[in-house]
Amino acid sequence: MKRNAYIFLTMALVAASCNTDEVRYDASGVFEATEVVVSAKTQGEILTVLPDEGDEVAQGDTIAVIDSRQLQLQRRGLQSNREATRLRSLDESKQIASLRSQIDNAKREQARFTQLLKAKAATQKQVDDITYQISTLEAQLQALTDQVKSQNSSLAQQSDGIESQIGVVDVQMSDATISAPLSGTVLQRYVEPGEYAVPGRAIVKIADLREMTLRAYVTADQYNSLKIGQKVKVYVDGVDKPFAGTVNWIAQKAEFTPKTIQTKDERANLVYAVKIDVPNDGTIKIGMYGDVVFE
Repeated sequence: MKRNAYIFLTMALVAASCNTDEVRYDASGVFEATEVVVSAKTQGEILTVLPDEGDEVAQGDTIAVIDSRQLQLQRRGLQSNREATRLRSLDESKQIASLRSQIDNAKREQARFTQLLKAKAATQKQVDDITYQISTLEAQLQALTDQVKSQNSSLAQQSDGIESQIGVVDVQMSDATISAPLSGTVLQRYVEPGEYAVPGRAIVKIADLREMTLRAYVTADQYNSLKIGQKVKVYVDGVDKPFAGTVNWIAQKAEFTPKTIQTKDERANLVYAVKIDVPNDGTIKIGMYGDVVFE
C-alpha cells in the first residue's frame, strides 16, 4: 500500500511539473470545413463514379455519369415532331395566289365594261355584276388569309412548345453528367456504378481542406479585445509548431459554452463564438480540437 501511495504521489508531482511548462491557451474549439453534398438532379442508372474517398477534385471535374439514352431517344422524337409541325405550315402567298389572280382579272373586266358603258355598248347591270363579283372575291381572299394566318400561328405555338420540351430534355441530359461544384477533397462516396439515381440522391460529399475553420469560444473579457482580421496562433495536438490563424467572424450574441469544449463548471458561463481561418498543410482534419493563443 505504501509503495502504491508513493507511485501515485510521484505521478502527481510529474503531472504538476508538466503543467507548468504548458502553453496557456486563450480559447479552444473544433476544426470544421465547408462541406458540400453533391446530389443527382435527374434519374437513371449510374454508369460511372470517378473519384474515391480521399481523392482531390477540381471545380468542374466530372464526378459521375448517369445513363441518358432514354433522354436522347426522347429528344429525337421531339425533333421529329417539331419538323413535322413546321412542314404543316402554309405558304400564305401560294394559298391566296389563285384568288388574287381572279380579283385582278375581274378588276380589268370592270374597267373595260365601265368604258363600254360610257360608249353605251354595255349595261349598268353588267358593271354592277362585275363589281359584286370583285367584292365577293375580296371577302373570300380576306377569309382565306385569316385562316392561313390562324393555322400558321397555331402551328408556330406548337413548334415553340416542342422547342421548350427539347430545352427541358437538354437540361436533363446535361444534368446526367455530375460535376464538382468546388475544388476539394472527397470525404464520402455514397453510390457505386450500377445503382439507380433519383433527383436529390447524394453522390459524394466534398470539402475544401486547404483552409480549415476553427470554431472557438471566448469569454466576455476576451470578446471586447477581439477584432476581425486579428492574427492568432493555433495549436494542434501532436504538432509542435503552431499554425497561423486569422479571425474572420465574431458572434454578436453570447451562448452557453458547448459541452464538448469546457468542463462542467465552465459550461454555465456565457461565451462568444469566433471563427478562425487556418491554412492547412494536410495535418488538420475535420473534428480535431485546436487551442488558440491571441497575439
